[in-house]
Amino acid sequence: MKRILGIVIIGLILFGCKEKTSETKEIQEVEFNQDLVNELKKMGEADQLAARNATPPENYQHLDLEQWQDFKDSVYRSHQKRLAEILQEYGYPGFDLVGKDGSSDYWMMVQHSDHNPDFQKEVLGKMKIEIGKENADPREYGLLVDRVNINTGKAQLYGTQVEYDFDIARAFPKNLADSANVNKRRKSLGMEPLEEYLNEMTLINFEVNKKLHEERGITEPKLYKIE
Repeated sequence: MKRILGIVIIGLILFGCKEKTSETKEIQEVEFNQDLVNELKKMGEADQLAARNATPPENYQHLDLEQWQDFKDSVYRSHQKRLAEILQEYGYPGFDLVGKDGSSDYWMMVQHSDHNPDFQKEVLGKMKIEIGKENADPREYGLLVDRVNINTGKAQLYGTQVEYDFDIARAFPKNLADSANVNKRRKSLGMEPLEEYLNEMTLINFEVNKKLHEERGITEPKLYKIE
């Protein structure tokens, strides 16, 4: 009788372990969501239309500068509300849920939600979890860390948030903590050295404002030396 009882108990223990293992497996498995990928792609296209144009582009030239800015703000704010819903339902959308492109689209729109730094900070916490699982882009994580820090009055860690010295056509990082070790921190996230990044930002800004620079007699940007 004792032997039978022992077998029953062991069986129950094994059954319980099996159930627990199955439940854990279900939690870890994420089903790829193509509909969400498509939605994020469409939202991302609207986001880039707003972000890349300081003045009204073609098809929006009936708007003056103030109206165009209002339109841009409305895009960012409406997107942020939807992004918050997605975060609530799925957590940070990583590669397993929406692929690299979908995850990047989501991150990009969070970057542009500067009107709500508390939301950006909330996303950062969720994103950190996915970074630990290699389920999100560490470079994008670094960019969001800096964005949140600057938007909340703190020094940035990776130097990704920049301003421009128009007198010499050169990008430089906003408030940066421990600049002597910034490249070590950047390397830990797979980022290029800060000087290379700043040169890239400098060249982009120079091209965008080339006419303005020419009017001021500046024919080329001032780049950082790469060691």
